[in-house]
Amino acid sequence: MAASTNAALRKIWFQVHLWIGVILTLVLIPLSVSGSLLVWHDQLDHLVEPQRYKVTGEATRPLEDYAAAARTVLGEDEPIAQIRMPEHEGSPVVVSAPMSFEGKPKPKGRPPQHNVWVDPGGAAVLDEGSSNDGVFRFLHVLHGSLFIPEVGRKVVGWLGWLMMVSALTGIWLWWPRKGGFLKGFSWRRSPLTTGRLHHQVGIWIAIPLAVLSFTGAYISFPQTMKKAASVFVGAEAQKGDRDGGADKGKGRKKGERAPAGPQPRPRPLDDPRLTPDQAVDAAGALRAAHGMTLFQVSYPTVKKAEWSVTWRAGERSVEAVVDDATGKAKVKPREDEKTTAVARLMRRIHDGVGLGIVWQTIIFLGGIAPAVLGITGIWMWIRLRGGRKDVEAARAGNGK
Repeated sequence: MAASTNAALRKIWFQVHLWIGVILTLVLIPLSVSGSLLVWHDQLDHLVEPQRYKVTGEATRPLEDYAAAARTVLGEDEPIAQIRMPEHEGSPVVVSAPMSFEGKPKPKGRPPQHNVWVDPGGAAVLDEGSSNDGVFRFLHVLHGSLFIPEVGRKVVGWLGWLMMVSALTGIWLWWPRKGGFLKGFSWRRSPLTTGRLHHQVGIWIAIPLAVLSFTGAYISFPQTMKKAASVFVGAEAQKGDRDGGADKGKGRKKGERAPAGPQPRPRPLDDPRLTPDQAVDAAGALRAAHGMTLFQVSYPTVKKAEWSVTWRAGERSVEAVVDDATGKAKVKPREDEKTTAVARLMRRIHDGVGLGIVWQTIIFLGGIAPAVLGITGIWMWIRLRGGRKDVEAARAGNGK
């Protein structure tokens, strides 16, 4: 009885595993390969865009020097929105402004930014361009939303869940029905070379692939997953719209849904009262932790005339807001630290940031593996559909 139940369950898992692979291979391959390349984002960006990293020193100059350098290439209708400081030694300062679309149709959703890369030591412009340009922007959008407007992020999230199911069912199907556990690692377990590749690549990468799929789904549904995480870590879930973030429901009538997709950022003030250096000085006394360095400064907008100043030290961060009219500063309330820590961990595991070369290599291989598994799996399925003659021939030494 137990044997027949196990056989029936195995048949169900096989069908689930098979159809996920057959239907989704063409989608999962670009999604996974783009993720593999993004693991080495910083290293590859140095190779692709070397002009942005010709820095001459550390960022010790006033912020207004970087803003002034950026204004030399920004358009008259492009007020500065943000100054982001170097994240690593040898990195540039990045000044961003909303792009001007005078005489051109505005894109749907969140408009691109005009980015200016500035030398932190000499305050000279190194490069400029649209935030939507470049190979890495292409890879980010491909990996994050598959270029599907509005709902692409959620589509990628559901693909992550399916990939996790595929990885876990693959472990079930790989497990030897007869003999010991080590028998499953035998290269000659399958008569077909494609089957051997599928089994060997699959079992070595299945668990990391399941982890990457889960963390990717977590990132795609941030608010839903934070609520779920709050149950386990004993924290209070943040209030907000479904996967839209806290405070995004303000100003809407009861029952009214948030607009789908990313929304345009409010326009920065053309002529703020304070300078970025004055905003940082005003907020400096509120910095809650020692050893932190300035991470970014966001300019006040027409919707809210407040500066946002963020410091970071590793995984810790403090954000303060400064009223542009009065110069008064206050620390911005942070989300629950436990759920925020879980979200940061999911992001680090998925991206490999700060987790060392070993895990980054595993992520890279985890992105390449679905291509091998998809191709070999479909080829095995085609051979099986054609009958068992090829299998018998392979056993006789004639098939590959």
